[in-house]
Amino acid sequence: AIFAQVVGSRTRECPPNLPIVCSQALSGEMAQAAGFKVCVVGGAGGIGQPLSLLMAMDPLVSELCVYDLTLAMVPAAGVAADLSHINSRAKVSAYAFDKDDKAIDKAEECLTGCHLVLVPAGVPRKPGQDRKDLLGINAGIAKNIVEACAKFCPDAVIGLIVNPVNSVVPAMCEMWKKKGLNPAKICGVTSLDILRANKFVYELTGAPIGGIEIPVIGGHAGTTILPLFSQDKAAATIAADKIPELDKNVQDAGTVVVSAKGGKGSATLSMACAASRFAKAVLAGLNGTDTVECAYVMSSITELPYFASKVTFGKEGVKEVHPIGELSVYEKERLAGLMATLKEEIDAGLEYAAANEFA
Repeated sequence: AIFAQVVGSRTRECPPNLPIVCSQALSGEMAQAAGFKVCVVGGAGGIGQPLSLLMAMDPLVSELCVYDLTLAMVPAAGVAADLSHINSRAKVSAYAFDKDDKAIDKAEECLTGCHLVLVPAGVPRKPGQDRKDLLGINAGIAKNIVEACAKFCPDAVIGLIVNPVNSVVPAMCEMWKKKGLNPAKICGVTSLDILRANKFVYELTGAPIGGIEIPVIGGHAGTTILPLFSQDKAAATIAADKIPELDKNVQDAGTVVVSAKGGKGSATLSMACAASRFAKAVLAGLNGTDTVECAYVMSSITELPYFASKVTFGKEGVKEVHPIGELSVYEKERLAGLMATLKEEIDAGLEYAAANEFA
């Protein structure tokens, strides 16, 4: 119900998991709403291009920055030129930097005044690569961006789509806190897990897709992903003996996409859709309409310092982290089983933050 206060009963026609339809249907009605500046880092990439398209179409976005490296296969300037012809109010600009450039030295114009920075960046894990090696590389990529945000747009919400999310988000948030900044601004984008769970339940039940909303808690990798099927009316009708397989399907969905693409890509289009959903929740909150979405954030609802759950986005970013709620017996067992793995991945991020700091 992102647009409940704006369009009343029409919210039912525009569920949050249909961002393109919503943007088109509501663009006229929200044209005079507040405008926000959004930056997509990696905006010329596989996730970045469709995400930039969705952001350019969003009626709450008045300015969009497409940020990427000069070595990108498609130049950022080309993506921006293409998007600038879309019939929306968003002014689209491109910023391209060399791979050795430090964002804190080069990206002032791009980042200054941003309300939301989305970061679909980093390198994929190679076969046999140690997770700590991947963390070292991708945390360095994220740090380059987030430390620049800390300097040029410290009030912006930062949506991180950088693997391993379970470690990168704690690393960035702890360094953000070292600068004396508000940790409610740093979020891991986990919305793709919700979209997948929703779709799989729809395929099993045939219930109206717009009314299905599965909370997904824990983390954003493998067994740390825990869909709470018991908390959705349609999913609660599914036989208990089918839930473990459904749960596993959500966990393994990314691998299915990689396999179907023959190793030539990963989940880019669905991830862009999910990141757009996250962005819409954040922007609605910034615009004065408190909006609930799942995200991986600093949390005190479990014994772990970072956890994915429902959160309310308000004018300052994360306004409230919601408790987990009632769980089925299966979900209680799964939650107990994932905590050690998630703790280990969080600790890896905390170790990175202890050894590094923003410029």
